[in-house]
Amino acid sequence: MPRSSNLDTVAPDDPVVTPIPLTPKPLKKKIKIAVSTNPNAKYRDKINEILGHTTNPFSAFLINPKVFSFEEKDPDESILLVLRPHWFTNSSWILTTIILLIIPIFLFPALSGFAPNYRFVTVLFYFLVTFVFAFEKFLSWYFNVFIITDERVVDIDFNNLLVKKFSEAKINMIQDVTSKVIGLFPTMFNYGSVYIQTAAEVPEIEFENVPNPEKVIKVLQQLRQEEELEALEGRIN
Repeated sequence: MPRSSNLDTVAPDDPVVTPIPLTPKPLKKKIKIAVSTNPNAKYRDKINEILGHTTNPFSAFLINPKVFSFEEKDPDESILLVLRPHWFTNSSWILTTIILLIIPIFLFPALSGFAPNYRFVTVLFYFLVTFVFAFEKFLSWYFNVFIITDERVVDIDFNNLLVKKFSEAKINMIQDVTSKVIGLFPTMFNYGSVYIQTAAEVPEIEFENVPNPEKVIKVLQQLRQEEELEALEGRIN
């Protein structure tokens, strides 16, 4: 048994207790809760809730696109939604293309009496024209877009890919928004036209045959409320 160094305070038969050093308790880390300082956060959350999400770059209802932009976009402007005519509106030219590809099966045997070179050039020219027709229709669908950003609505139209028409209106210039869905197929596939009345130079902007017109209207309503809040707080740029 270890002996005590202080014999005056400890009896001979008392055991000596060696003090156990106390281990300091680890300090608890303070958890910082991130609080959004964006006064428009609730409106953006509501917009995201309405829209959902999509990752297909060829979608007719493209939400928060990462790879899409346009020349007139401001550096600090965010694209919320890119709309194209509903895919079902392409059915007419797709069907026409299929028919054009089937026709040679019945007509080209009539060219058997011509020289091989002549037949080859004729077939090549026919399929080239068919390809150009289909490709031009696809590009017209792809590049004729309706855009909603956090600052404005934009309508970009290409006529034969040679003439570009650009129309825009600021969100705070929108006066009224209505939609129209007419017909069996638009009702079945949920697409229609959205009419935006503005106080801008362009009195009306029309989004034709776009998917989910009711969602488009709800998004524009949220953006208008956001602009009204900015105006009340004096945060209009």
